[in-house]
Amino acid sequence: MIRAAFFDAAGTLFEAREPVGRTYARLARDFGLDAPEEAVAASFRRVFGAAPGLAFGRGLRHDQLRRLERGWWRNRVGETFAPLGKFPDFDAYFDALFAHFADPAHWIADREAAPMLQRLKSDGLNLGVISNFDYRLYRILDGLDQTRYFDSITISSEAGYAKPRREAFAAALSRAGVTEHDAMHIGDSEHLDFAPAAALGLAAVLIDREDRQAAPSIAGRTARICSLASVPEVARVLELA
Repeated sequence: MIRAAFFDAAGTLFEAREPVGRTYARLARDFGLDAPEEAVAASFRRVFGAAPGLAFGRGLRHDQLRRLERGWWRNRVGETFAPLGKFPDFDAYFDALFAHFADPAHWIADREAAPMLQRLKSDGLNLGVISNFDYRLYRILDGLDQTRYFDSITISSEAGYAKPRREAFAAALSRAGVTEHDAMHIGDSEHLDFAPAAALGLAAVLIDREDRQAAPSIAGRTARICSLASVPEVARVLELA
């Protein structure tokens, strides 16, 4: 029986109001570097895809984690713009960019998230988040009125491990007091969410919004869906697998 459902955050429960590459390029112009949006977006995807996980091991104090998180992002932003030009004041640009993505006003919740989460809560499930986001996630979830649905929020830096590492999932399972056989994980990344959750033994659900008309596809304890609205029904089928 599925007793807990865990969710990825950005890209699953909410998304940026404008494409990340557009935001990076738009703010860069304000700070003296004019680079094409397409080039910025492509460089960001390359850098982000090759980056080490946003995790620094266990036993660190919160103030240490906050500095390390910020430093991790500063390195990624610097690497993104390295082939595109130089800022008159990179630190000022990074401060503005980091603050921009900390503001819930610059994110938008999936319109199906709230009713879906409420239904799962009404069904008695323990709900959690497992995310490779940093501490800004807490403010974003608060601002989008999503925190109230969750019994736990596990971010990679505080867990000490980032998805797809099994330890990131194990930390969330431990906090919820459930085993992998009693839990499901829903996310939008095959590599970071779907494959590692399934390998660990959780029921794994991949959300792919490309084809909004596609019916849920279920195989064993895995499912592919195009809408968060399908999660409660899929959960009922997966717990019988």
